[in-house]
Amino acid sequence: MTKFSGNPDYKHDSKPCLGVLITNLGTPDAPTPSAVRRYLAEFLSDPRVIEVPRLIWWFILHGYILRTRPKHSAKIYKSIWTNEGSPLLSFSGKLAASIQKELGERVSGPVHVELAMRYGNPSLRSGLGKLLQANAQRLLILPLYPQYSATTTASTFDAVTGVLKTWRWMPELRMVNHYHDDQNYINALAVSIKAHWQQRGRGEKLLFSFHGIPKHYFEAGDPYHCECHKTARLVAETLGLNEDEWLVTFQSRFGPREWLQPYTDVALKELAGKGIKNVNVICPGFPADCLETLEEINIQYRALFLGSGGEEFDYIPALNDRRPHVQLLTNLLLKHCQGWPEVSPEWNEDAMNNELNLREQRMQKLKGKASG
Repeated sequence: MTKFSGNPDYKHDSKPCLGVLITNLGTPDAPTPSAVRRYLAEFLSDPRVIEVPRLIWWFILHGYILRTRPKHSAKIYKSIWTNEGSPLLSFSGKLAASIQKELGERVSGPVHVELAMRYGNPSLRSGLGKLLQANAQRLLILPLYPQYSATTTASTFDAVTGVLKTWRWMPELRMVNHYHDDQNYINALAVSIKAHWQQRGRGEKLLFSFHGIPKHYFEAGDPYHCECHKTARLVAETLGLNEDEWLVTFQSRFGPREWLQPYTDVALKELAGKGIKNVNVICPGFPADCLETLEEINIQYRALFLGSGGEEFDYIPALNDRRPHVQLLTNLLLKHCQGWPEVSPEWNEDAMNNELNLREQRMQKLKGKASG
């Protein structure tokens, strides 16, 4: 028999709130082989990420990958670790805290924001548990993936609903599937690029590097490739760039199968070979700087470009917890919350309190009859 969870402190006069769960991909708890192994085991066991028959993949994952990769990956994580820990977790935490403050000032009713990671900590289960404790009766999920993919956004939905199906009182549920062409997002990226150019100078070529996915995922109907290209095109148009001044590439491929092309590392080597001396690289699919931006792009690919004949390589940081990012995500959340009472100017706290008092009175009457 299924045991449905609830808030142990719940009372029928408990005040409801709007709950917002902001999610990101995740990070190991520490730059150590054991922590990386735990993280990779969870991440690479997700059938949304690796579409290989489960039995075959189990032997590959546990027989080879988790025996060899964690030690190497731990050294890479250590190279970008900070006094605050994982950059991705640090930036994401600051971003969520700022959104809590911004939303709290712009909505009529109570709102509670939590951060969770799809893999690792803080877990989705713990983040949702805190919203349960806060009596969130309306729940909005914001995965920090501007471009939709089954490997990221859909995987988050799977995990969220897996937790919610065990709740006694399931909240109203909405989810932001993507925001790849949201005008505020496009403007924030363009402003970030312009500011970098003003400070550091403009390169001959601007690369939009996105995390790759296997090509056959795209052929099966995943819209990710198209949404990446639309994001880059809209930013380029906002900046007034000609077609030969920018390029979309894909990074972080894994395994022997073909992924989305052109590959970022191959493109950088080819550009250097064609005499391009100065490039700028931005990673619009990563809202917060992480291993893939700070180490893969800004260390590995920088060295590759400079070693192939390039002279200047400038990485343009992610939006992270900067004010424009906070504002665009807050506006996005408000748009998706339309119709819910907490964002309505007609929110009436006195009326809500009266209704809650009536509920509690009914509960007390029922208790009285039961004891009698």
